[in-house]
Amino acid sequence: MQESVIYQDILQKGEELGKQQEAFRFLMRQLTRRFGEIDSSIIERIRVLSTEQLEVLGEEFVDFSAISDLITLLEQQENS
Repeated sequence: MQESVIYQDILQKGEELGKQQEAFRFLMRQLTRRFGEIDSSIIERIRVLSTEQLEVLGEEFVDFSAISDLITLLEQQENS
């Protein structure tokens, strides 16, 4: 069973979902620590980002000085 294509596909999707969820949780902890409570509309915009987008956001986070920097980056990602 572990060798079947379907099993491998399901396993890969599960691993990717786990990575995305962990990246989301980590980023939310960092944002909350820096900016306090984050508005639920912003959280939902972050929740739908891919793992790669979350990683970019995490890298850019170190340069944020205000929550508006986060919103600007989210808008850029949504428009690209």
